[in-house]
Amino acid sequence: MSTTPVWGHGIENQRRANLGDGTYRNPVMGGDYPDPTVLRVGERYYMTFSSFESSPAIVLFRSENLVDWEPVGPALKEPWGSVFAMDLVEHEGRFYLYIPFIPTSWSRLDAPTIAVMWTDDIEGDWQGPIDLGIRGYIDPGHAVGDDGERYLFLNGVDRVRLSDDGLATKGPIEHVYDGWHYPGDWVVEAYSLEGPKHVVRDSWHYLVSAVGGTAGPATGHMVIVARSRSIDGPWENMPTNPLLRCTDAAQPWHSRGHGTLLEGPCGQWYVVYHAYEKDAQGLGRQILVEPVDWSEGGWPVARGGDLAEPLPLPGGGTAVRPHGFALSDTLTEPSWGWRWTFDQPGADETERAAFGPEGLLLAGKGEGPASSSPMTLRAPDRSYRVETSVEIVDGETTAGLLLFFNHRLFLGLELAAGRLQAWAGGTRTWGHESLEESVTALELAITKRESIVDMYYRLPGAGEWRHYPLTLECSGYHANTVNDLVSLRPALFAAGDGHARFSGVTYRAL
Repeated sequence: MSTTPVWGHGIENQRRANLGDGTYRNPVMGGDYPDPTVLRVGERYYMTFSSFESSPAIVLFRSENLVDWEPVGPALKEPWGSVFAMDLVEHEGRFYLYIPFIPTSWSRLDAPTIAVMWTDDIEGDWQGPIDLGIRGYIDPGHAVGDDGERYLFLNGVDRVRLSDDGLATKGPIEHVYDGWHYPGDWVVEAYSLEGPKHVVRDSWHYLVSAVGGTAGPATGHMVIVARSRSIDGPWENMPTNPLLRCTDAAQPWHSRGHGTLLEGPCGQWYVVYHAYEKDAQGLGRQILVEPVDWSEGGWPVARGGDLAEPLPLPGGGTAVRPHGFALSDTLTEPSWGWRWTFDQPGADETERAAFGPEGLLLAGKGEGPASSSPMTLRAPDRSYRVETSVEIVDGETTAGLLLFFNHRLFLGLELAAGRLQAWAGGTRTWGHESLEESVTALELAITKRESIVDMYYRLPGAGEWRHYPLTLECSGYHANTVNDLVSLRPALFAAGDGHARFSGVTYRAL
């Protein structure tokens, strides 16, 4: 009898959490969606996550039940830098995004910078960003005191007072909380007190934070809680801390941290957070939802256990609502930010891409896949197949299809004049498949079944795929191998001084 977990299936056979029987199985958002921040607006929920170097940035999703999520769209056309963990909040009928921008090779920033955007229509146009003048901090968390004063908590945990409109700071940054310190014999990556989120319940102010490091050992990252009767403290640590933690590497979810605590449907509370999936760390930090009860003493108690079993669907019932979006793309028009993202982009990277009736014409960059800033998709599934058609148009150009973690770690196929070259572990393999010099176009496919990867090719319009004579294993393509908080993603690349044309991409989960 198989012990493999069972998920629901949606668009392109992608796995989905809602099982259609009144239960769900995590993740609710498969793929790399780190640092979720969630806001309840009436009976609907909105969420966004760290979009890093995506441009446009800050993609909003909405849900009726915290499990089925559909995209609204990006809130920010031109980010100032890499977007780290944000806080999405509402105050007196207006919505705010407090955003840490991190310097990149293309940004004008010289230090981490916290800014704010706002809107009166959460699904409409957003105003800003406005620089709050905060440097060297990340992970802003908005809070309101009993006297109506507004604040931002910051990593550390420090705090700064905000103006009444929330669009400026007033006064100095001050240290307010030392965190909860786990036992010295626990196996963790680093202390790293971060991600403070504020919530009020029954006249108590709660601070929900993360410690233990984001990746590293499976048992590291965790969610901790403290409370006070006043926004000014003193902060009392929860006697049963942590609220969440992977306690054994054999459990299905590792590095469980960076949580948002909120009231969900029917008065049930939940914590929304990210974690790495056991034996699938290459998918990045995925979003999980776990029910929370409250003890008689007023402390939250997570009741999802190790998440090995399905949980009751928030709000009850068996309805299956719209969820996710197709990764397959005709490449006739752009879909930046929510579908496609350049890796390590320059300031004007999207100008390399021209979409039209014949597909995508992509200008080459760099000398090979590593320096080409490939276009990447965020894969939500443990097993899938991705296909594309590529043609070398002009110049000394190579192009192809990859599974790309970062510029140091990737695999895939590269079409060049007279040959088809495989890459593995970020390096060219010793052999290649010879092609006739007249061959400038191929259809390429990569099949990933758990950690086993096979690659295929054929001439355009040919019926039978040819297996590239190399089978790869990609279980080590993850953050702990190369110290980079991204994920293994299907990707298109063009390198050199000319152009390549891609005529569509198809994706299907297996």
